[in-house]
Amino acid sequence: MTIDERQDEIIAEFEELDDWMDRYQLLIDMGSSMEPLAEEYKTEQNLIDGCQSRVWLHASKDDEGLLHFKADSDALIVKGIISLLIGILDGQLADDILHADLYFIDRIGLREHLSPTRSNGLVAMVKRIHDYALVL
Repeated sequence: MTIDERQDEIIAEFEELDDWMDRYQLLIDMGSSMEPLAEEYKTEQNLIDGCQSRVWLHASKDDEGLLHFKADSDALIVKGIISLLIGILDGQLADDILHADLYFIDRIGLREHLSPTRSNGLVAMVKRIHDYALVL
């Protein structure tokens, strides 16, 4: 499935919910269902700077050149945000990740419903994913 197809699925899922409290709950549920990050990857190197909460992101590349991400956070909503990003970008080629227009962020209203510090954290998460795509 392409990045845009995954984004469209997320948009449809969020559009089913009118209330932002329900959307926050969906984010929390997405984060809670994410596989926990192994303790060995909760290192300073994998910690994302610029996030109010602690967020770790580990990336690897498989034999086919696809990038895979695993993450964790100590904050429920932030864990949901990183799980959204991973759900869209995991298993994609680095070039596709680097050139993706992550339009889902604005289409689901995420940016406008995050505090300024969480918005900065979202930008930092996307930047770290791009950094991994550049070096792996």
